[in-house]
Amino acid sequence: MSDLKQFWKSDLVSGFIVFLIALPLSLGIALASGVPPIAGLFAAMIGGLLVSRMSGSFVTVNGPAAGLIVVVLHGVETLGQGDAMQGYRSILLVTLASGLILFLAGKLKAGKLAELFPSSAVHGMLAAIGVIIISKQVHPALGVSPKGKSPFELIAEIPHSLMNLNPEVAVIGFFSIALLLILPRIPVRWVQLIPAPMAVVLCGIGLGHYFDLEHQHNYLFLSSHEYTIGPKFLVSLPDRIFDGITFPKFDAFHLPGFWSVLVSLTLVQGLETLISASAVDRFDPLKRKSDLDKDLAAVGFGTFVSGLIGGLPMIAEIVRSRANVSNGAKTSWANFFHGMFMLLFVALVPGLIHQIPLSALAAILIVTGFRLASPESFKHTLHIGWDQLGIFVTTLVMTLATDLLVGIFSGIIFKVMLHIVRGAPLVSLFKLNSWVEVTDEKVTLYLKNGVLFSSVISLKKQLSMLPKEKHVIIDFSHVTFIDHSTLEKIHDFVEDYKKSSGSITIVGLERLVASADHPLASRMKRA
Repeated sequence: MSDLKQFWKSDLVSGFIVFLIALPLSLGIALASGVPPIAGLFAAMIGGLLVSRMSGSFVTVNGPAAGLIVVVLHGVETLGQGDAMQGYRSILLVTLASGLILFLAGKLKAGKLAELFPSSAVHGMLAAIGVIIISKQVHPALGVSPKGKSPFELIAEIPHSLMNLNPEVAVIGFFSIALLLILPRIPVRWVQLIPAPMAVVLCGIGLGHYFDLEHQHNYLFLSSHEYTIGPKFLVSLPDRIFDGITFPKFDAFHLPGFWSVLVSLTLVQGLETLISASAVDRFDPLKRKSDLDKDLAAVGFGTFVSGLIGGLPMIAEIVRSRANVSNGAKTSWANFFHGMFMLLFVALVPGLIHQIPLSALAAILIVTGFRLASPESFKHTLHIGWDQLGIFVTTLVMTLATDLLVGIFSGIIFKVMLHIVRGAPLVSLFKLNSWVEVTDEKVTLYLKNGVLFSSVISLKKQLSMLPKEKHVIIDFSHVTFIDHSTLEKIHDFVEDYKKSSGSITIVGLERLVASADHPLASRMKRA
């Protein structure tokens, strides 16, 4: 409570601003996931009010995330078997079960297992999710219902939707995208203070009133084409918050596909939570380190409660967390206040939410999807090396062609095969060959043979056991191959160790040939 007394003003302000960002995102994510909009709001409320009091992080914001849209929508469609309500109630049971698994995983300190997933494969998965979001949301932004189901079908159908768009709905969609792209670039201080998603919502409501979306009617465009417009293009929300509570279908585990959806959701949710929480630590103003296992357990418990009452699964969300820090948050109470404002808004003014056009929310998700799959992510991966781009693209393409599980494991298999072809010792996939020598003057960690992503957990454990405030030498003289994922972890350790008043010297790395100019590119012994 001392943190609350000390920082309540800055945390309250930041919590309110994050609420303004989270409201449209939570609505849009729920709609894109094939569930009622209230499901996204429930997840945001619980992520703030409950998870903030249990988490092991300090400035992260918990709530529904775009990265979970694909797996939730797939679950709704697969388990629903044509019945939307059955699909919704079935995915609630998946959400509840996934939350319980993550809670237990956190309590069993299993968060370190996320280290086994190469960063290029994870980023490829996220880029694929971005492409899928865009392919699905372009059509509602134009006021068109697509016929295709798969990402490739939906992408191929975009020209048809552009030719048959509903002009008034499309105006809202195009204007919203332009606002999201232009507003953050305007170099005026008071404009920079306006959350772009909330500006889109307010302008969307204004355009919705101008086009009279609340009333079903037809209109002519260019005096020849007639279009229909009405409330179906607006967000639908219960008049009372308790009317939105929906309980899971507790016998859904018998449905075909239940267990594969559960594995997919648990994997993606756990990975995103741990990756996001770790990333947020890098811009924590007080330079604190999150307890990732505690954070995983808290997100799991929050997801369990969310699924129990009709809400979406949640993660530690990085974009909202960055906004939280940027607006002065110092403690987890900012996340709590964001949930509190969400609850008050939904309870007191649900009618205002009903006035938000669906095309405005679709525009927000299109821009979100583009950021996940931006050309910059391809460029950055290529900069690390052609091998990393190969893993990235393999994961992306296989995810689009099949599903998330097949996609990310395809990326991992590609990485393993690539290492074997390039001469990495097969035994290095299963065992870390290392030893430590300690003298009065220094501590030397020797690494030998191949040092690969699959042994990162053992490596991190060994690094964590090195004495503090010493001169440490990490010797690569006996290494024949080391991959990018391992070099990333060693780099992070070096940076953290230096902050603890210790010093580190790296020797022998210059003997290895880098696969690219990037300092953390994979390296192998000279032929």
